[in-house]
Amino acid sequence: MGSVDALRVASGLGPYFAWEPWDGAPGWRPLRDLLDERVVAERVAVAQDTLVRMSGLDREAIGERAVASITFLGLASRLISPLLGAVAAGNALPLPDIDRLWWQPVAGGPIPIAFRELAAVPCADEPARTIAQRFTATATIGLVEPVLDVFRRRFTLSPQVLWGNVASALGGAAGMIADNRPRHAARAAAIVEESLLLPPLRLTADLIQPDAGRDRWFLVRRSCCLYYRIPGGGTCGDCVLTPPEVRQQHWRTVLSRGDPHTI
Repeated sequence: MGSVDALRVASGLGPYFAWEPWDGAPGWRPLRDLLDERVVAERVAVAQDTLVRMSGLDREAIGERAVASITFLGLASRLISPLLGAVAAGNALPLPDIDRLWWQPVAGGPIPIAFRELAAVPCADEPARTIAQRFTATATIGLVEPVLDVFRRRFTLSPQVLWGNVASALGGAAGMIADNRPRHAARAAAIVEESLLLPPLRLTADLIQPDAGRDRWFLVRRSCCLYYRIPGGGTCGDCVLTPPEVRQQHWRTVLSRGDPHTI
């Protein structure tokens, strides 16, 4: 299966998994633009304005660094989720090339991303460790790390926080795959688990399977995306700051969906 077919399969997993074929229409911008600190700062300002409108708070109450971290987390999800979906459900790993990818600025929600003429590596018979090594080299390091470095420099964010965001994006993608395509859950989790053993994601998070009889894993990161610093934000389900009893209740709730015997 080539990149077009694998990414088409991935797009069926949800909006964060969708990359569309580039059609050259007006409005598309080269993804390389996101390596420009000025462009990144504009995206963070848009997100900050949105939070100001939604919360009714003063702009000063919504810290720029926290918004930058959250913005990067959303962007990392859009860059990495389609590739994990393609490899787990489509049996091929598209090889991302930043010069063959485009994006469109939007005020909220997952940003549109388009691709053109990406190569792909078939991986239906490859072990998870081999796939994770290729995924780390091409997706995590090749595509996401350059964007991460821009956010780190521009907003003086901790690499531990930013790489934790990437781990969170991977864990979230694996969870969505499990919820939408259960037959691919174990494959996605195995690739994520092996990826967490490799630098730069090593020691950023752990993947937990609460019920050995259920193909559903949950990420527990070792850092925080800083969302709690936004008034009323709280902590996410995978956050290191989330109390264990709250986390476990979240797991039970997720596991109970579609299974009336799970409590």
